[in-house]
Amino acid sequence: MSPHDTTLNSTAKPPSAPAPLDLGHVLQDEAQVVAISKRLKRAHGQIGAIVRMLEEGRSCEDVVTQMAAVGKAINTAAFTLISASLRECLADPTVDGEAVTQRLQKLFLSLA
Repeated sequence: MSPHDTTLNSTAKPPSAPAPLDLGHVLQDEAQVVAISKRLKRAHGQIGAIVRMLEEGRSCEDVVTQMAAVGKAINTAAFTLISASLRECLADPTVDGEAVTQRLQKLFLSLA
């Protein structure tokens, strides 16, 4: 084995995954947290209903219609979370508003 061959080298480290995006912000608006949680709990219930629809042999059209509704509910919850976080961060004078705006914009675009 040559010194450049690392295929059998047990000390070779696997490539690391990119670091997750850390906004360092936790949503403080309790009303928004409750609203987002309710929406997600409803979507969770809808997913169970979709599984039952599949198992019962419901039509593809009915199943896909429900899947689209769940997708919209989840996206709406995510958009609400992003916008509420943006509002809070921009109102905080200790936060770099430009940096937060850029990171939240990337999150927003990840949903598109």
